[in-house]
Amino acid sequence: MFSGLIAYQGRVAAVERDPRGGLRMRIEAPAIAAEAAPKDSIAVDGVCLTVVECDARSMSFDVVPESLDRSTLGALQPGDTVNLELSLRLGDRLGGHLVYGHVDATALIEAKVAEGQGHRLRVTMPAALTAYIVEKGNVALDGVSLTVAAASAESFEIALIPETTARTTLGRKSTGDAVNLEIDPIARYTAAAVAAYRSDGPTSDELDWAYEI
Repeated sequence: MFSGLIAYQGRVAAVERDPRGGLRMRIEAPAIAAEAAPKDSIAVDGVCLTVVECDARSMSFDVVPESLDRSTLGALQPGDTVNLELSLRLGDRLGGHLVYGHVDATALIEAKVAEGQGHRLRVTMPAALTAYIVEKGNVALDGVSLTVAAASAESFEIALIPETTARTTLGRKSTGDAVNLEIDPIARYTAAAVAAYRSDGPTSDELDWAYEI
């Protein structure tokens, strides 16, 4: 579990393709590598990965085909910068929103324009996710917790503050770049519960309870 508040960035040091599919990726991030241990969960550009090896300067991860299919990790090359977040501990402040690191899809940045002190991003709306992304709701882009400023069937918009552009890779993203998109898990489970309720219909006990109140 993550919060989407990016405190660290790392540099891709090596990418080794596995002939069976997937890859092994090593990321240099001295600020957090020293406290990491094998089996730790770390979000890399919003994708929850497990540390398999680490030393004082770097961490290695196995990225399986499912993660490659759903995210931009397969396009990363040595030298690229990535957003990193350590998993939350019980008692940590949740300054962003609940982020699982389970990327739903990739989306393209359609436009990035200056707006006040920050920038306005317009991002393609994946058709399958339209119902989950609403104005003033939450999304995570490349692991960054963000608020939706506007939404339509074709796209949604994000207002980036200067702090976000300075501390995350979104500051270097431009029109045409792809980002990892994760919807708000609360929206996911709410929609699934409503769909199941509509499919099955209310029970007689539920109707009796509803009439009582």
